[in-house]
Amino acid sequence: MKQIIKKIFNFFGMDVVRLNKSSKYSLLGLRNLPINTIIDVGANTGQFAIMIEKVFPKANIYSFEPIPEAFEKLNKLSIEKNGKIKAFNLALGDSTGEIEMIEHTKHTPSSSILKTTEICEKLYPFTQNQKNVKVKITTLDNAINELNLSLTPEILIKLDVQGYENRVIKGGEKIFKISKACILEVCLDKLYESQAEFKEITELIYACGFKYAGNLEQSYANDGHVIYIDAVFVK
Repeated sequence: MKQIIKKIFNFFGMDVVRLNKSSKYSLLGLRNLPINTIIDVGANTGQFAIMIEKVFPKANIYSFEPIPEAFEKLNKLSIEKNGKIKAFNLALGDSTGEIEMIEHTKHTPSSSILKTTEICEKLYPFTQNQKNVKVKITTLDNAINELNLSLTPEILIKLDVQGYENRVIKGGEKIFKISKACILEVCLDKLYESQAEFKEITELIYACGFKYAGNLEQSYANDGHVIYIDAVFVK
């Protein structure tokens, strides 16, 4: 009977998976790790922080978000959580100082330091509404040191930085090398100019001791090809 039900779902393009074996529930095995520190880079308004806190309720969460409008909501979340989620109004990369960021006013999560391409604006028309904002930028290694943040093992890093992944990794090699796992949103289509390619990202992340463990999610275009993935790497 189970096989018949599964075949019926498969016929309609769906699959039946035990909840405890689904990627969303298990986070590809991350749920079983003793994670005590979470570094959320590109936190936006705290969507990931809210989700991951339920998985690791004892972990300290450090969330970095440069866009002022999004940070305001993230900071409110931090206050509501009594500092359990700590918010920092910073962009992270491989340099320090100030940098101009492109805010997508109708969808701040897709905002980037990098310019959108025609492919991006065709796939996601809302990204065409833009304005430039100056933000503070530093490296992950510097931020952890200067903010005197406590990093209790094991450490999970999440990057959602719209094509800027290679710069963040280069500026945070020390922290990546002592971390246990990371979740990276990686663009496969060229959505941003000079965006990091999957090959370069994996080379950098492998040099820090990680191995690719699969995708939590992936986004598809109408023709079926994958636009971007949420890739997991572990040690």
